[in-house]
Amino acid sequence: MLYYLLMQLQGLYHGFHVFSYLTLRGVLAILTALILSLGLGPWVIARLRWYKIGQMVRNDGPETHLAKQGTPTMGGALIVLVVLVTTLLWSDLTNPMVWIAMLTTLFFGLIGFLDDWRKLRKRNSKGLTARVKYALQSLVAVAAAAALYLTAEGPSAHSLIIPFVPHVLIPLGLGFVVFGYFVIVGTSNAVNLTDGLDGLAIVPTVMVAGALGIFTYVSGNAVFARYLEIPFVPGSGQLLIFCGALVGAGLGFLWFNTYPAEVFMGDTGALALGAALAVVAIVARQELVLVIMGGVFVVETLSVMIQVTSFRLTGKRVFRMAPIHHHYEKKGWPEPRVAVRFWIITVILVLIGLSSLKIR
Repeated sequence: MLYYLLMQLQGLYHGFHVFSYLTLRGVLAILTALILSLGLGPWVIARLRWYKIGQMVRNDGPETHLAKQGTPTMGGALIVLVVLVTTLLWSDLTNPMVWIAMLTTLFFGLIGFLDDWRKLRKRNSKGLTARVKYALQSLVAVAAAAALYLTAEGPSAHSLIIPFVPHVLIPLGLGFVVFGYFVIVGTSNAVNLTDGLDGLAIVPTVMVAGALGIFTYVSGNAVFARYLEIPFVPGSGQLLIFCGALVGAGLGFLWFNTYPAEVFMGDTGALALGAALAVVAIVARQELVLVIMGGVFVVETLSVMIQVTSFRLTGKRVFRMAPIHHHYEKKGWPEPRVAVRFWIITVILVLIGLSSLKIR
């Protein structure tokens, strides 16, 4: 909205043309989302406390988490709201990719909201049944993947790109929808599983979102895409604004979510953020790079799968507790140590992912 107003003002003063540059609007999106998050955060936390929307802690979890009982949750609603408002302010709203990203984020946030609300109503740590949650996620993910398929331009937009390998495009055809569905649902749930310690999920999300913003920018620029030998995806550059909003909103939320957390994002935020990252990666054709950069999310998910499979087949647990961040807590690591070390690992993985732009 602001973008259109500023474009109209070009006729009065040519200097307003600077707002047509994606890089500037990307920076402004980060700052706008950060300011909105910091400004609205205290009010949102106060409202959550007023309505007694507090975290329900598992009895079988680490003992240190018992003190978190009652900490305001569903703070992810703040992240989703700020991301959507910021994107509306600075993006070109004629771009269908922007709307797909925003709507997917919104609907996954609503699924998380229902899950969190059910936990509060029942006064336990279990929300929606796995079947209901998965069905709702599947419905939204299939719709998003189908929309991306129908709006994509050119054969490369429906192909799988192999990182670090030049000139390899694996055509997916209609399989693009199936593949996209698994990427969206998988990433959403992976971020949700990671969200178990103060700041643990939001920092990797911010890092990955920032890196994906770079990918969308270069893939949406014909010159850069040709030089870097990556698929040119017309219009994908507009998602740089969306990624900037994710970064700013995430940093603003971290202000209140850092140890000891004043608020938790809950499923409302975790499911929405995971879906948002997935959509951006699909648009930029960097799904496999997302797996690399989001390696912490992947390991957290695998730890749960390994734990469940092992217990069902042998009756024994591989980890002291899953997801794996709880395993290290059970070993005696302080919560901040676990979170910071996972952040450092994410920095390394994001740098490896970004290196795929040049190493191919």
